[in-house]
Order: sequence, then C-alpha cells, then structure tokens
Amino acid sequence: MFVATERITTLPRVGDPVLRCTGLVKRYGERTVVDGISFEIGPGETYGLLGPNGAGKTTTISIIAGLTAAEAGEVTVAGEKVDPAGTSAKRAIGLVPQDLALYPDLTARENLAFFGRLQGLDRRVLARRIDEVLEVIGLADRADERIDRYSGGMKRRCNIGAGLLHEPRLLILDEPTVGVDPQSRNAILESIVTLGGQGMSVLYTTHYMEEAERLCHRVGIIDEGHLIAEGTRRELVERLGERTRVRVEGSGDLAVLATHAEALPDVAEATVQHGAVELLVSDGGRVLVPVVELADRLGVEVTSVEVTEPDLEAVFLHLTGKALRD
Repeated sequence: MFVATERITTLPRVGDPVLRCTGLVKRYGERTVVDGISFEIGPGETYGLLGPNGAGKTTTISIIAGLTAAEAGEVTVAGEKVDPAGTSAKRAIGLVPQDLALYPDLTARENLAFFGRLQGLDRRVLARRIDEVLEVIGLADRADERIDRYSGGMKRRCNIGAGLLHEPRLLILDEPTVGVDPQSRNAILESIVTLGGQGMSVLYTTHYMEEAERLCHRVGIIDEGHLIAEGTRRELVERLGERTRVRVEGSGDLAVLATHAEALPDVAEATVQHGAVELLVSDGGRVLVPVVELADRLGVEVTSVEVTEPDLEAVFLHLTGKALRD
C-alpha cells in the first residue's frame, strides 16, 4: 500500500533522455501559449509539470504526444522525432487523458483488448499484457465487469491500463486522480511508483501538490507559457532560500539552549517562542540528534520535537502568485 508520508528523494538511474523537448513554441492567433519550453525526462523518472489553469500545460502535452504541431522547437521520444503526421515516435508514448476514453458497455478486459488491437499487438502478446496490466492497476478481480458498473476511480485505473498495454517508454498522465475516491487514488499512485521502478518514464500533471511532492523526482513549473523553474523539490526550495523549521519543546533553561543551538552547523537561527525553541535549519535530518544531545548536556528535558519542512506549495505560490488549484 502506498504510504501517504513517503516521498521520492533520489533520482533514478542515469541514461539518455527518454523525452527531450527543445524550444517549443505554439501560438493561437496573437496569443503565445507555449513560449520556448525546454526540458528532459530520463529513464525511470517521474517528472511533474505543474502550472495554474491557462499556463500552457495542456498545449505542451498535446505537442509532446504528437496531437498538435509546434510552430518552433522539437520533441524526441526514445530518440525518435515526434511528428503529428507520423507514427514512429508515438509508438513509444502512452497517453492517458483526463477525460475517460473507455466504452461503458464493454468489460475492462474487452476495453483493453480493443485498445491493444488498435495498437497492433499480436493476439498472444496482447492476452499476456492484458493480464499483466490488470494486475498493475489492481483490477484483475473485476476484469470481466462492465465499465458502467465501475466506480469513478476504477474507471480511471482502467483508463491508465489502456495506455500501458504496448509498454510505452513514456507514459503521459494528465490529472489521473481528479474526482476519485481515496482508495482508488492510492491505488493509482502506487501503480505509478511501480512503473517508475520498472524503468518507465512518466510525465505527470496534477492539481494536487502533495502528489507531486510524493511522486515526482523533478518538477517543472510553467506559467504564462514559460517554464519558470525546474528541479528537485529540495533544489526548488533552496532556490528561494526557504528553510526547515524545528520546534523543540521541553523544560529547563530554553534561552540557554537557543543560544548554544545557534552555534551548531546547519542552524541559521534559534529563538524562544511560545515556550519552545524555534530553529531555522538547512537540513532537519542532520540537526535533530545534535540538538537533542545539546539539550541533554544543558539539563533541558525535551518533551517533543516537531519538524516542518518547506514545501512546493510555497515555491509555487512565490513564483506564480497563484495557488496550484486556482
């Protein structure tokens, strides 16, 4: 089961980019909706593309998937140039749109069989892949029920399955958890973690910042057609100079503890506020043990320690002036 507090903290293995976007530009009339966007996604990497409504995310995804032609720039997937008129690069892409693309009067298995045949899969290969995909999306025990009897979350999981059948190198997921129940949401997130572990690259858009923080190795923030920031969660937070807050509650001379704690490495500031020592630190994990040991030497009995890390929401709000779900 996907644990809500888990966060991906390490980048996957290094290799040639599965997706490379260079200088993408798209205009509608006099309005430029995508303006010089460039980024890459490596093997097994989950990359979050975040932006407020109207930022250019949907158009960027359409260009990457070969549904819309860019006026400038280039997209390659698995080394092949994406061309709206061609099919070669598209074979390496699995696109899961926000809107459901399923036949409600067919079962999950029948839907997957239909889409697998459209993708040109051999009958024996398709039968194997359907079973494998049903396991990944957690619908093996409901595979022979009609889609119109599924919950909204189950439909979305089947929608993802249709994009996985041909084993794409790049899976594009556009808002895959919108409107689903918590159980299905966890199942979807768990599946994405599994796919990344198997080496599939994922381009992920969401209006839920906590999903981006948990799932994505790197995040790109797009606003008004520009990619205005990119990096790991830690890199983006450090770029703004945000620091982790550590609150130490206890009994004893807290002022003395604050004075000595401020001299510790990684501690930028230490003050006494509301009956506790408040620390601003660069790395909460490194500072906890030294602070507790210092308190013990100074005769301060620590009763609780609370760590509050800066998050992507603060970064996003600072860069765009908007909340992600605006």
